[in-house]
Amino acid sequence: MKSFQKTAISAVAVGLLTGLACASAFAEDAPAAPEVSPITANVTVTSNYIYRGLTQTNNKPAIQGGFDYAHESGFYVGNWNSSISWISDTYGAQGYSNLKSGSQGSSVTGPIEMDFYAGFKKELIAEGFASDFGVLQYYYPTSGLPQYTSAATNLNQLGAVSARQALGYNPSTTELYAAQNFTAGPLTGFFKLSYSLTNLFGIYNSHGSMYPDLTANYDTGFYGLTLNAHAGYQYVPNTMTQTAQYANINPLFNSPAGSYNMSYADWKLGVTKDFGGGLSGSLAYTQTTAQKVGNVYVYATPLNGNQGRAAAIASLTKTF
Repeated sequence: MKSFQKTAISAVAVGLLTGLACASAFAEDAPAAPEVSPITANVTVTSNYIYRGLTQTNNKPAIQGGFDYAHESGFYVGNWNSSISWISDTYGAQGYSNLKSGSQGSSVTGPIEMDFYAGFKKELIAEGFASDFGVLQYYYPTSGLPQYTSAATNLNQLGAVSARQALGYNPSTTELYAAQNFTAGPLTGFFKLSYSLTNLFGIYNSHGSMYPDLTANYDTGFYGLTLNAHAGYQYVPNTMTQTAQYANINPLFNSPAGSYNMSYADWKLGVTKDFGGGLSGSLAYTQTTAQKVGNVYVYATPLNGNQGRAAAIASLTKTF
């Protein structure tokens, strides 16, 4: 009996040692798990590029894409790009092109938005609560942009109050931002404040504009669906007033009398579906309080449409 026990124990020991040796050999032969790359990229096709509630493509589709580099220290840099039409729409369709010479036409082009940003993002408060600080440069390559900046010296006399985005100012913009992310179970999101160091998207006398916004996402745990909600307020300083005396002095602008306040609120409700493999799709509804004075929208599309009108958007994104 003792002899059997010893033999059995020896056999078990040999088996265990052999199994461990084999497992060790397999572990050595097995390929190591790939390291997570600090570089990610994304490509999106969307039915309408909406930014801060305003269409950037006259309610038409856009293609977008960019990349990000994130260091383990929290430092990151990135670039993001999108096709747009609002610059050429503003000057061409409304007859503001080449204002310096007084001619009308559609020679102004600005087909792309290029965003460059850098910042620092780290969980400074607690796990799941990352703080984010950075700088963002919106760059718009343009051609044919009129240099009629003297129009801004007396907007009332030119009847151009409603055309603060059409006076020939460079639309490229620099903003600082600070954001606080939060996580509470299936609920994630962030509060963010953006502050413009320059004129905002070519709007005359608009440096110091601010955009506070809140975004929240709720993972339903069902079929890869996440509910999305967003609300923001675009504050643009120096509201301007045009009197009836100068309302139609310049036929290029033909602006009615009134107070032209370019500040507005915007909001969005939507849902995102994760298809796996870095592919996701989303549906959303957006709306704003962008102002209308008389029959003229402060943020206008060709034929005096409203850039901030209610809109439904569908998009498909692939992340690499």
